[in-house]
Amino acid sequence: MSELFDAVDALVASRSPLPLAEERKRLRVAHGLTLDEVAAALKVRRATVSGWESTKKPTEPRGPEREAYARLLEKLAELYPASSVTEEPAAPAVPATFTGTPAPAEVRTLSTGQASEAADMTANENTQTSSVPAAAAPAAAPRPARTTRPSSTSRRPGARKAAPAGTPAGGTDPRFENGPLAVVDVEDGKVLAYCVGGLVLDVPAKSLPSLVDWTLKEAKLGQPRLSGPGKDADPLLVLTEAALERYGLPVTLTEEERLAGRLPEGHKVIKQLVRAEWKLTKRGFGPWARIYRPATGSERACVQLCIPSWNALDTRHWGEAGQLPPAELARVLGVYASRVMTPRGSTAVTGLELMTALHPPTWASEPDADGKRHSEHNPGSLGKDAIDPMNWPPCEVPDGHPVLKDLTRFHVRGPGEKLFEEAYDWARPMTDAECTLRHLVGIDVNMAFAAGANGLNVGLGEATHVNAPAFDPKLPGSWLVDLSHVDLSRVKVGKEWVELDGSLLPSPFTPKGERPEGPAWYATPTVAYAQELGYEVRPIEAWVRYDNGRYLDGWYNRLRDAYLATMADLGVDADLAPGDFLAAMNGYKARDPELAIVVSAVKATVKGGLGKLRERPRGEGWRPGEPWRALSRPTWRPDIRAAVISRTRINLHRKIVKHAAFTGQYPVAILSDCVVYAANGPSPLDFLPYRDGKPLPGGFKLGINPGLVKHEGTQSVLWGEEVRDRFDAPELNLARYIKDGTVTDVDNGE
Repeated sequence: MSELFDAVDALVASRSPLPLAEERKRLRVAHGLTLDEVAAALKVRRATVSGWESTKKPTEPRGPEREAYARLLEKLAELYPASSVTEEPAAPAVPATFTGTPAPAEVRTLSTGQASEAADMTANENTQTSSVPAAAAPAAAPRPARTTRPSSTSRRPGARKAAPAGTPAGGTDPRFENGPLAVVDVEDGKVLAYCVGGLVLDVPAKSLPSLVDWTLKEAKLGQPRLSGPGKDADPLLVLTEAALERYGLPVTLTEEERLAGRLPEGHKVIKQLVRAEWKLTKRGFGPWARIYRPATGSERACVQLCIPSWNALDTRHWGEAGQLPPAELARVLGVYASRVMTPRGSTAVTGLELMTALHPPTWASEPDADGKRHSEHNPGSLGKDAIDPMNWPPCEVPDGHPVLKDLTRFHVRGPGEKLFEEAYDWARPMTDAECTLRHLVGIDVNMAFAAGANGLNVGLGEATHVNAPAFDPKLPGSWLVDLSHVDLSRVKVGKEWVELDGSLLPSPFTPKGERPEGPAWYATPTVAYAQELGYEVRPIEAWVRYDNGRYLDGWYNRLRDAYLATMADLGVDADLAPGDFLAAMNGYKARDPELAIVVSAVKATVKGGLGKLRERPRGEGWRPGEPWRALSRPTWRPDIRAAVISRTRINLHRKIVKHAAFTGQYPVAILSDCVVYAANGPSPLDFLPYRDGKPLPGGFKLGINPGLVKHEGTQSVLWGEEVRDRFDAPELNLARYIKDGTVTDVDNGE
């Protein structure tokens, strides 16, 4: 009898009407099902299910698939009646951080009352969480429930899958309600734009010019300005390989195009843009192309393209982001955009652009007599115009700069002619006592260069030359002074003089740790540290900047908050005890590899942005003595870069001295922000002087905040000695290889 009933049920189902295509899709999305999941359950192709939900020309299931599909829709309709989605649901309340691997959230929709309650819960939790900046908390959410938005003829807003953890929702600004960016892909013949928060838009554009038009008129992409006088971020489109093919662009560049960094001017797509009256910036159509029309008043018409298959996302900084599926790539770039800014190019370019976005060079003046406002200098910024290349102090510019054009061709500038503030690359042979220990333990300073920028007073304008000046530690500049008399065997630590083994310490005044031999140019933090160690300084001359300020503070705060919020998402909180911190750092990248990519990109933004302050010529037929393009930027400031590096190196040396004075332990090797010590145990806790859970004041402290340290790696003392013997390099810098023990690029220990 049961078989007869089953047959009757199947017969009824085969003739019963199915919901409209829009309702079929709504039910699937409401339950959090992907097309792939439904297709697998019904044993059909993914495209088949997509066709059943097509609003333009839906197909109808047949045979046993129709019966099963009807049953699925019936069950889903019981769970999600149509009335439950008349209001747009709000995202559920989420904690600002989590301490484990993210799991999918319970799939549900919220009524208006529930949404209000959820928002109140989120606000309460944000006020109670002090370890992660409140501004970054919304982007640190676990996987939110799927949501739908009212449909329109220009977009398909239903999410294909639940947004992964850490995906920021669209901005509150209605102009940019779909977020800062979209990843454009082609699926089943349709062009789709994957936005942040799991949103997917239909893209009707058939050509690249129409894609740009659609982005500006209908996509509602972009990001509000970071500063009052600044500019809103232009929408960013990331083109997948399928999208490149759809719009007539090559999937990869030829060798000639790669070296040029752009497509040739005669490419058919560029001709399409020209016919549509779109323009390209001077860098042309490359991995980070900008397509625009001249602004009319305050209205900008500009779209930026990112093309991963053209190496727009450098694997050194973005890992495998370029290989991610569209939704996951939108999540990675969306988190970065919400916490740092919409990418403007490489991480280095974005780091520099972030400085300008936070401190725009101009702002609107007060209304004049006619009620008009004018552009004027924004106090505290680097100004509208670059410093005249010929007004730079000769000691601050790199070789080949126009101000040095009268030097003989093969002249090599020494310390008395050139400011040389760089990070440490120093090592020494181990002592007999250190060789009896078992381990070499490396510790690494978190966001060291960002910490060096925090609170640093830097020059904002041109330098003034002064002869025989009295040194002022609060005045940024470059000082010619002899520091060869500073003896590290006897220095001041705080108010007390202490005796140290100076032969086991690097000099704080040179990157190689060698004691200076006479007068040399130094940035203000370096000279100030000589005074701090208890020694008199008498500058011979100086280039100082009386117009100065803490220009990098906002930049540091933004990047610090981005770093801490993302690390908190990965389970590494700022308030962990030392042992818990080390445990949390162990394998943190595997908890969410996509957020680990964001961490890497944030750190690269710091280093790259500072490096761009002294950008060198990049081909273009440049010859020594001629100006190059970067010199025309107000943000070409090698003196600021030198000051940050100087302060970073001094901060590290100060900790090393305090550690040596308290413990009698000295570093074996230093590379930039990594320091290696010999110890009896494999953990940093085996040599860091913690007492009752408290670190040495002013010394090394374990933690995730910028300036604190984490475990870089541990190798055996025997490994270190064997490597140095193998390459006949008694001063090989072991800090370079301490992370995994793999030794490469050795050249006689240098």
